[in-house]
Amino acid sequence: MEIMDEDASQQEEMILGPSFPLYPTPDLGPDAGMYMEFMMKHQCYDAIPTSCKLVVFDTSLQIKKAFLALVANGVRAAPLWDSKQHCFVGMLTITDFINILHRYYKAPLVQIYELEEHKIETWREVYLQGSFRPLIYIAPGDSLFHAVYSLIKNKIHRLPVMDPASGNILHILTHKRLLKFLHIFGRTIPRPHFLQRTILELGIGTFRDVALIHDTSSIYSALEIFVERRVSALPVVNEAGQVVGLYSRFDVIHLAAQKVYNNLDITVGEALRRRSLSLEGVLMCYPHETLEAVIDRIVREQVHRFVLVDGEHRPCGIVSLSDILQALILTPAGLDRNSL
Repeated sequence: MEIMDEDASQQEEMILGPSFPLYPTPDLGPDAGMYMEFMMKHQCYDAIPTSCKLVVFDTSLQIKKAFLALVANGVRAAPLWDSKQHCFVGMLTITDFINILHRYYKAPLVQIYELEEHKIETWREVYLQGSFRPLIYIAPGDSLFHAVYSLIKNKIHRLPVMDPASGNILHILTHKRLLKFLHIFGRTIPRPHFLQRTILELGIGTFRDVALIHDTSSIYSALEIFVERRVSALPVVNEAGQVVGLYSRFDVIHLAAQKVYNNLDITVGEALRRRSLSLEGVLMCYPHETLEAVIDRIVREQVHRFVLVDGEHRPCGIVSLSDILQALILTPAGLDRNSL
C-alpha cells in the first residue's frame, strides 16, 4: 500500500478498527491494495447467495445422527442451537469427529460405539471439559475484509453471519466463498500487478516441514497428524515419495457414512480407493506458476488447496485458500498472519 496522508490514515483506522495491528507492507507494488480496498467496501451480506442450504443442530441431538446428517447434506459444519439457553453456542465440525475418533478409538475404558449414543451437549460439556471456545460470528453489515481477517486470525474455516436483531444465522462464510466472490466481482477493477509474480517469489503457502502421510500408513496415523499438526489435509505419497493422493479432514467424516470408523487400522491408500469419486482429489501446481494462474485454477476446480510439487511430482509445499486470501487481502494491509 502507498503511504497515505493523515486523513486517509484516520479513515483506514475507522475501517479496520482498533483491533487490527498494522505492520510494514511488503514491496508488492503501488496497486497492491486494490483487492483489500474492494473487500473493505463490500459487506458480508453481498457475499450471501440468494439460495443456500443451512443445517442447524440442537445440542440434544445424538452425535452419531449429527455426523450422518453432515454427510447426507454434504456440509462440513453446522451451528449448534442450545434450546435451554435459546441461542447459538458453537459449531459442530469435522474436527470434533476427528477428536472423538482419535481420543477414544484406543481408549481402554470407553468403547467407540458407546459414544454414538451420546448427545452433542454431552461431548461438549463432559469430554471437552470446558476447552471449547465461544461461537465466533460476524454481522451482515460488516465488511468482507473483516470476514477474511476473522477467519485467518481465529484459524477457523467457517464464519457464521448472524443477524444482530433476530440472532438468526443467515449464512456461513468460508474461504472458498470469499475468494469466489472476489474472483467474480473483482473483475470490475484492474488486477494488481503482483498477481503476475510466482508462488515461490511471493512465498505464498507452506514450504517447510509439510505434513505428509504414506499410502501404507493407517487412518489412525492420519488422525494423529491432524490432531497434533492441526492441518486440514495431508498429501499422500508412495514409496518413491511421489504424490498419489490427498487425504483431508472431509474424508474422515465419510467414515461415519461407510460405518468403518471401528477399523481405523486400514491404510490411507485403501481409504482413498473406497471413497466416493465426487470428493475432492489431489490437484497439483508448480512453484513457478503465477499467483493469477493458481487463483484461476483453484476457483475453477472448487478445491481448498493445491499441493506444490517439483518436476518428479515430489511434494515441496501446500498452497491453501487461506494462504491466497492472506496474500490478496491482509498482506497489502500490513497484516501478517503470524502476528495476528
